[in-house]
Amino acid sequence: MTTSTADWRARAACLKFRNGLFIDGAFRDAAKGGRFDTVNPANAQVLTSVARGTADDIDAAVAVARRAFNDGRWSGKTPAERKEVLLRLAALIRENIPELALLDTLDMGKPIGDSSTIDAPGSAHFFQWHAEAIDKLYDEIAPTGRGDLAMIRRVPLGVIGAVVPWNFPLDMATWKLAPALATGNSVVLKPAEQSPLSALMLVELASEAGLPDGVLNVVPGFGEDAGRALGLHPDVDALVFTGSTKVGKLFMTYSGQSNMKQVWPETGGKSPNLVFADADLGKAAEMAAFGILFNSGEVCSANSRLLVHRSVQEEFTERLIAAAAAWPLGDPLDVATRMGPLVEKAHADRVAGYIDIGRSEARLAHGGERETRNGSDCYIQPTIFDNVPPDARIVREEVFGPLLAITPFDDEADAVRIANDSEYGLAASVWTKDLSRALSVSDRLHAGTVSVNTVDALSAMTPFGGMKQSGFGRDLSIHSFDKYSALKTVWVKY
Repeated sequence: MTTSTADWRARAACLKFRNGLFIDGAFRDAAKGGRFDTVNPANAQVLTSVARGTADDIDAAVAVARRAFNDGRWSGKTPAERKEVLLRLAALIRENIPELALLDTLDMGKPIGDSSTIDAPGSAHFFQWHAEAIDKLYDEIAPTGRGDLAMIRRVPLGVIGAVVPWNFPLDMATWKLAPALATGNSVVLKPAEQSPLSALMLVELASEAGLPDGVLNVVPGFGEDAGRALGLHPDVDALVFTGSTKVGKLFMTYSGQSNMKQVWPETGGKSPNLVFADADLGKAAEMAAFGILFNSGEVCSANSRLLVHRSVQEEFTERLIAAAAAWPLGDPLDVATRMGPLVEKAHADRVAGYIDIGRSEARLAHGGERETRNGSDCYIQPTIFDNVPPDARIVREEVFGPLLAITPFDDEADAVRIANDSEYGLAASVWTKDLSRALSVSDRLHAGTVSVNTVDALSAMTPFGGMKQSGFGRDLSIHSFDKYSALKTVWVKY
């Protein structure tokens, strides 16, 4: 595979962009002819113009998806048959890792070193994992006694609407599509308008793998028209969403205004990272930097609140600043770059605004500057604020960027209280050598995932999702199939 910066740049220069809607097995223009530009945040240059789907296109895609579901071209296949198609898709993704990686890097600024070794290979892995799991799920028989046979069957829901974010374009689409398709549903996917390109290649690969026409449809567009239309559509059986809490609430409202479709939101986060005095401070500092700077901090579960025992706060802050210095801004096509631009100017403006707010709330310990590179001002340095009060806005509000707030604590109870004092509950981390403390604190933290002596632990084998206003949807693991299936009882008298 491509390994040098020069090779990546050469590949990028001749990259093919797919830029239509994909409905019923073919690319097409939007019904109203609308288009929008997708821009490379690394240099502010337009990559391509993409068809802008609206309510008319959502109607067409849902109708096609319903027809495909009802005639059984996919829903009627056995789990083993669906598995084979999805395994072929996983293999095709692996064969096309360089192109898929480049699409995400150019579309939203992700370093090529991450998109080519984490995101694109991860997509193949997650499709393979869900494909391998689907024919190992068994139905149930209730213990009714003689003369009765009560079968409890897991059946697909029908048409799934999926709305995914721009921070992990390929992987977030995969997290929704793999279990939805494996269980036999048809899907209408709306990628984020900032990063639609990898989803349009993914659906093309799915078709090549043998997924029947109409089963997976992709409609790029904006939230206020395509997203809203999908949320309100009366023939969509479930809506799965990853994104902001504000938009997640909108989709729940749309459900109530339409057909009471199931809504599974995975939304915002303000994850605490608790560092106790007995922790391995060097490792904790290195991973704390990773936890807020990976993907430029554009991660819903980013460890953006750092709680440090007061007795080691000064030493730990020094170690942390040294670790953050290893994350300089750079060209996302450079294989040495660990941190590239933010996704777009509007978001960079928002993050810069929070840095200004932070200057009035706490001490700026590191970074905080915005840089212009190659004509783009979407680059924001790693930013660390120290001695931040728990009621500060940069502590309480999701920034979604490379901004870390350090707050000291005095004892275990104080740490847990501060950590839980948030409207979010997506993830948390705990650093300690004391196993009893690790288990006790983990039990008391209100978070969907608690990582001990690491950050943001993740696997296809374990569910990912949150509590409180981080939503209640769960991606990954066997439990992800629950969102895309219903339990049907078939009772036979004999």
